[in-house]
Amino acid sequence: MQRIGLLLLGFCASGMRPIAAQEATGTTLWRVAAATVPTPAALAVGPIAALWNPAQRTDSGRVILALDVIQTPPTVDASGVITTVRVPAKNIGELGLIYGRVGLSDISQTMDSPDPTGVVVPVYTFALGGTWSRRFGSTDLGATVAFHQTRLDTQRSERMTFDIGATHTFSDVLRIAAATHFFSSLSVDDPSQDLYGGIEARVWQGKLSGERAVLRGRYGIAFGHGFQADHQLGIGAEFAKTFTFDFLVAHEGSYGAESGWRPVAGARITIGKYNLTLARDGGVNDVGAAYRVGIDARFK
Repeated sequence: MQRIGLLLLGFCASGMRPIAAQEATGTTLWRVAAATVPTPAALAVGPIAALWNPAQRTDSGRVILALDVIQTPPTVDASGVITTVRVPAKNIGELGLIYGRVGLSDISQTMDSPDPTGVVVPVYTFALGGTWSRRFGSTDLGATVAFHQTRLDTQRSERMTFDIGATHTFSDVLRIAAATHFFSSLSVDDPSQDLYGGIEARVWQGKLSGERAVLRGRYGIAFGHGFQADHQLGIGAEFAKTFTFDFLVAHEGSYGAESGWRPVAGARITIGKYNLTLARDGGVNDVGAAYRVGIDARFK
């Protein structure tokens, strides 16, 4: 997450055209939010996960409401919110609206001296889109069309993105997934967008206290963004379909070969029609932990 300060300065000082620099910075803010996801982005599941991979498993016959809140440590001082509503649409599949906003706080304006003027500099990005998904046998397909706006002080940029995703499951033993993220061009060297891929394999299943338990191993990659690929290795444990624990370590290519691996952990508890989620990103280089708290509810 330390890339935030570097990119905010680096993009503005680079040879990138101003609009492209703002778009890249907007996506970087979204990568801060993604840092609290304890699974590879392509393999993320749930209503909010449509922001990372539109190909979400449908929950036939139910309306779904969800809200996630993200808070980073003071050294980064970014916060975000993501919310969505999804509804079944008979033979079409599942349709939804998704909105998210991530911004930096406490950036004060300075003039001829290092002393702040008291004016807060706005730095944020938001996205508003419509999403669709449908299951075809063992394959889930999805697509999202979204409007994005990024603001850096007095400068604004706006763009439309179109993303597609797919997930295929082999008898609950193996799952593979791929998705585009915030695509607005066909470039594979654009820091304002990503390509996601992931694979998940069941490594053990059995009984604990008479209930089914499953352990899965995962690998994910994010690439096509103009710097070295990001890699994620993780595990996930499920118990009785009411408790899930996920853990991964991530190596972010933007930091270079010496960046090390960043730990992320999360848990989800199902209570009736509600799913409660808590995730923690351990950060790198003593930056501090970031947190995500979420809730979603299903209504017939």
